[in-house]
Amino acid sequence: MTPMVDLQVNGFAGIDFNQDALTAEQLHRACELISAHGVEAILATIITEKIEVMAHRLENLARLRESDPQARRIIAGIHIEGPFLSPEPGYRGAHPVEAIHSANVDEMQRLLDATRGLTRVVTLAPESDPQYRVTKMLAGQKIVVSGGHCNPSLDQLRAGIDAGLQMFTHLGNGCPMQMSRHDNIIQRVLSQADKLWLCFIADGVHVPFFTLRNYLKTAGIDRCIVVSDAMAAAGLGPGRYNLSRWEVTVDQDLAAWAPDRSHLVGSAITLRQSFTNLTTQVGLSDASALRLTSTNPRLAIGLNPSSTNG
Repeated sequence: MTPMVDLQVNGFAGIDFNQDALTAEQLHRACELISAHGVEAILATIITEKIEVMAHRLENLARLRESDPQARRIIAGIHIEGPFLSPEPGYRGAHPVEAIHSANVDEMQRLLDATRGLTRVVTLAPESDPQYRVTKMLAGQKIVVSGGHCNPSLDQLRAGIDAGLQMFTHLGNGCPMQMSRHDNIIQRVLSQADKLWLCFIADGVHVPFFTLRNYLKTAGIDRCIVVSDAMAAAGLGPGRYNLSRWEVTVDQDLAAWAPDRSHLVGSAITLRQSFTNLTTQVGLSDASALRLTSTNPRLAIGLNPSSTNG
């Protein structure tokens, strides 16, 4: 099978990329196991924390990758998810509200500098980016700007796209359980599907399989991507694990829940399991499932098979 590419991986096999003391041995082991699960390249993902904490974690991750050939092969870049997100309950998901704030160029540059040029995707809330300055800055550096954990109006979303927004992070998640029936973030994003890469989690929990089928039909396979949004529990099964400051409970269906079960915190699925779900539960052909898990993610970040060892 064609090797897959995962644009959102927070950790794997008991190893959390969002820990302050990530070691070379841990990163190497995680990359070995990710490769063994049929994934050729990932974007290691660091989520919202205070800027200085995020910068430390990003710098440590970039430094460890640089010194390990296996990590260089597997980690094609870094996905920064936050901290410029919506602070509204429901939309912010697992991101700590005290660390969320409006986007500004100086802090964004600090995070970019910490990754040593490895940033490929940044997830932010368009409505939290005044005059879309950070969006324009990132787009000018050929970094993919992705909306997520956000609630922009349709006008704000369109303005973000005009400024350089190219993607949307795990559509159908990072939003409240109850919203307006018609004018909501999912419908607004779907209305712009011809201008955005739309990412989904295919575990059947973040988005029910019949709903995912509807989304894919509406947006079209050629504009969609499946990510795992994997955290440390991925590849291990039910239990208790960590993602940044969260202790997460993973149940039998591999849903990763906050301790009070108020919201999901990443996923415990692998991209290989996602591929199987796409063919057996969503009803896609192998070719369409590969489009979502291999071809489209490569296209979205300008990656080809020979470029994963940079």
